Amino acid sequence: MKEDLLNHEEKRALLDVAESAIENALNGGPLAPPPLADLPRRLAQPGASFVTLTQGGRLRGCIGSLEPQRPLAEDTHHNALAAAFRDPRFPPLSPSEWPGTEVEVSVLSPPKPLLYENLDDLLRKLAPGMGLVLEHPRGRATYLPQVWEQLPDPELFLTSLARKAGLSPAVYTDPATRLLHYTVDKFTHDDLT
Repeated sequence: MKEDLLNHEEKRALLDVAESAIENALNGGPLAPPPLADLPRRLAQPGASFVTLTQGGRLRGCIGSLEPQRPLAEDTHHNALAAAFRDPRFPPLSPSEWPGTEVEVSVLSPPKPLLYENLDDLLRKLAPGMGLVLEHPRGRATYLPQVWEQLPDPELFLTSLARKAGLSPAVYTDPATRLLHYTVDKFTHDDLT
């Protein structure tokens, strides 16, 4: 369920924004996002992104936004810095780690409500490639579509997402629960060569 939200030039520019943000921070350079006038017009429009860092295929940081709140380039810039230096699961990225770090940018489609009647109906409606947001008065969490690669079973996917939100899997039968689904356009430099 991959959706191309950006063209090749826009993807390359957005990856450059993410990588430059991290490189500048590691080298003591400017931390401000690049001027929007210097980028493709689409990147100046409101957008939501996630920046994922991996090393040897293992997660090293992942931070993002679910809803557009600022220009896409600025969102990606801020999320790249947060993924590298403020993901609470990892210590800040060090200069020695940077050469072995791969940067992946995911641009999110607008989330849409996922309506279901019961747990069986929900399980039937889930599909690999679907990003999912779980919202409940006591917790909120999301899984990007890429998480299906590690959790291909829909029931395990839901159970893990509930735990990530600090909730029990019974949350899916609670009328206060709201689910939203989305797709992403994800890319690395390897994807663009």
